[in-house]
Amino acid sequence: MAKKPPGVRPAYLPARSDPDGYTTRALQAMAAGVASAEQQKHALHWIINDVALTYDQPYRPGEDGDRETAFACGRQFVGQQIVHEMKSTVPKK
Repeated sequence: MAKKPPGVRPAYLPARSDPDGYTTRALQAMAAGVASAEQQKHALHWIINDVALTYDQPYRPGEDGDRETAFACGRQFVGQQIVHEMKSTVPKK
């Protein structure tokens, strides 16, 4: 049975937020439609990198590695969809 290496965070844990609350305020402002450009970028960066783990390795070793890997792949898929849409060409009307 493979042991979980140190530093590998389980995929099912919620994303970490910053202790000063900037991320929370940025997300709230974005949801209200009043976020500054900086807040919008910060919120999107947090979603793509910290929530969806888009650029992380989804493989999770250990006893429950198959479930954790599947969970990480699901999170990653969400981030990949967001990035895909941001890079897509909008069709002309």
